[in-house]
Amino acid sequence: MKITLESTSRVVTINGIPARLWQGTTANGIPCHAFITRIGVDRTLDATEFERDLTETTPLRADLAVIPLRMIL
Repeated sequence: MKITLESTSRVVTINGIPARLWQGTTANGIPCHAFITRIGVDRTLDATEFERDLTETTPLRADLAVIPLRMIL
């Protein structure tokens, strides 16, 4: 499965760990979201552009504006 994700500015706490909400779609166009707690690249690579891109966020989709508590507990 391939998923294209975009970072949002929303951060929630899951089991005491901050997680950024990312939203996107599958290769077949199905909307989805993910809670990302960590992301990184190989230390030997120049991550300047990667780190700059991580600061960019997209507006939160309306269906994710209110996240059911059962999704994050």
